[in-house]
Amino acid sequence: MPVVRALSSRPAGRVLRVTQLLAGLFLYGMAIAMMMQATIGIEPWDVLAQGITLRTGIPFGLVTDLVGAVVLLLWIPLRQRPGLGTVLNVLLVGPAAQFGLWAVPQPDELWARILLFGAGLALIAVASGLYIGAQYGPGPRDGLMTGLNARTGRPIWLVRTGIEAAVLLIGWLLGGDVGWGTLAYAACIGPLVHVAIPLFALRLPDPVPGDPDGRLIEPDAAARRRERSQERWALGRLD
Repeated sequence: MPVVRALSSRPAGRVLRVTQLLAGLFLYGMAIAMMMQATIGIEPWDVLAQGITLRTGIPFGLVTDLVGAVVLLLWIPLRQRPGLGTVLNVLLVGPAAQFGLWAVPQPDELWARILLFGAGLALIAVASGLYIGAQYGPGPRDGLMTGLNARTGRPIWLVRTGIEAAVLLIGWLLGGDVGWGTLAYAACIGPLVHVAIPLFALRLPDPVPGDPDGRLIEPDAAARRRERSQERWALGRLD
């Protein structure tokens, strides 16, 4: 994953990191439910989960967890290393989404559905910033993207587009909800998350890029140390 510089001035303790991680995952599930209840289109992975639910009768939240677990298994041949946030993402987002489907009513008026979708889209960006900013590892779907990028050498944008196009097609064929909201999500989520991640990024006391937690964010000093280390390694390879 690309390095994002943290805006926090103080190192974050473990309690704060775990609290932010859990809050982010819960809000992520609630945001999914809000966009689903708007019924104007949802993001590709939720289209797949919804399609499986329609075909099998398995609750949406459980399907979301099962899909996440299957994707996590795909990390093994890609040699990706999950962190605490990766595992909790698989376990908690589905139940949070299922709770949201129960708690959030489905509006009838189009304007209310548009507002609900917009609120869900904004919330999913904030939730992404919270759980990624806690630096306990990416979600299983993000790890699949970065793993394929590393193994194939294809650009991130191409890998991400290919994965989500395939997932969207399968979900649509299964009967998932594809609409203009799906296009709005695709167009807006990138810029929104780009703002949210640095905003909620926590600075770690002694960050080590590539550690078992799968940290995605490092401060300037750590980035400079990493770059100097890579330069020395490259010069050694040339000798």
